[in-house]
Amino acid sequence: MTRPGRLAAAGQWMQRHGGLIRGIQWVVVAVYAFLILVPAVTPLPDDTAHLWTNLTLAAQFVFWGIWWPFVLLSMVMLGRVWCGVLCPEGALAEFASKYGRGWAIPRWMRWGGWPFVAFGITTIYGQMVSVYQYPKAVLLVLGGSTFAAMVIGLLYGREKRVWCKYLCPVNGVFSLLARLAPFHYKVDEDAWRLSYKNGEHGHRVIPINCAPLVPLRNMKGASDCHMCGRCSGHRDAIALTWRAPSSEVVQLGDRQANPWDTALILYGLLGIAIGAFHWTASRWFVDLKMFFATWLVDHDITWPLDTNAPWFLFTHYPEQNDVFSWLDGTMVIGYILATALVYGTALLVLLMGATRMLGRFSAVRLHHLTQGLIPIAGAGVFLGLSATTLSLLRAEHLSLWWASDMRIAILAIANLWSAWLAWLVTRRYSERFVQRGLAMVWFAAALAVVDSAWWLMFWGWASK
Repeated sequence: MTRPGRLAAAGQWMQRHGGLIRGIQWVVVAVYAFLILVPAVTPLPDDTAHLWTNLTLAAQFVFWGIWWPFVLLSMVMLGRVWCGVLCPEGALAEFASKYGRGWAIPRWMRWGGWPFVAFGITTIYGQMVSVYQYPKAVLLVLGGSTFAAMVIGLLYGREKRVWCKYLCPVNGVFSLLARLAPFHYKVDEDAWRLSYKNGEHGHRVIPINCAPLVPLRNMKGASDCHMCGRCSGHRDAIALTWRAPSSEVVQLGDRQANPWDTALILYGLLGIAIGAFHWTASRWFVDLKMFFATWLVDHDITWPLDTNAPWFLFTHYPEQNDVFSWLDGTMVIGYILATALVYGTALLVLLMGATRMLGRFSAVRLHHLTQGLIPIAGAGVFLGLSATTLSLLRAEHLSLWWASDMRIAILAIANLWSAWLAWLVTRRYSERFVQRGLAMVWFAAALAVVDSAWWLMFWGWASK
């Protein structure tokens, strides 16, 4: 295999310094444990607390203001480097698996719907307990996920990240976003076949452990690879390589197309996630809650207005004047699910129309075209999470005059990127300009539907 250059050398450096990477992972584990455990057992901040004087606020800012928004951004910029180099949950899952029972992975765990279901349940439950605001909720949601990862590691696989591969709530999201990354570990199939005869560097092939269970010989793209560098140079056939950011979606999207990815994009990232960000700003949510509360009182049904739900079911912090009634909690769940149903179905219908413009309807073509929405879906989640960043900074009386322009710029770039991907995907199915143009009209309508959600949240409701 020819010498690929500096990027491949970076991959080789990661391969040679695996011990250092594992050491970094344990440092992150320690910081992660400190940030989720200590604030959970300290008093909640009062009105005089600041980010730089209160550990709870600092941890909140680190997790939801910096950590998660920029982890998502790193997927697009670097691929799943976070998963392979920094993720504490993955490191603990693999460590537990090394000393666990090594059971075979059961069939139920391999079900393709887990990324969507786990993302939906975690997102909705996080809103039920106000995970962005309270450290006990952070410990329950993030700590609970980490504990489950370790339990799965103790039971299944041997030095593998079984949790990450099948059950991690954000695995599906990371997989989608990593398809946009500008580089990946590329497999030279000819060199791989040659290694059966010549070995590796002229010597016997040294086996490697691919913890996220990627079939290396057939690895295509970056969606499943954790970018840990362990396989760099393996069989003289794997190297870190540049690629066009559009290549995986356009060229491999038809092979990767499946209904669960489509569900995660349309009903997850562009449905459940939007509902989770929307409800706190929504005028409609307030009006609906008042309507149902009035109806209940008029009909002498008062128990849904009680505020006796435990904090691990619905938000319950009387000292902060933040308590959910049973009606509040049910409304949050209902609002998120209704938002997902409305937005997801509207987008599905529009994409079906775009698919039909390219010829006879095809499910594969529909799923492929849906992947064109990955940039706008990822940008939306980034904007939603960064709203927490800005609210924390606003509480410190920092000037945020640039926030609106930044949001518009991010949405504009994401819209153009999604449209460009869709245009390239249509070329896979038709050479006729008119057909492709008509498909893009439907796709542009889908982008407008997505944009309407963020207009409502950041400008529509805020202006009233």
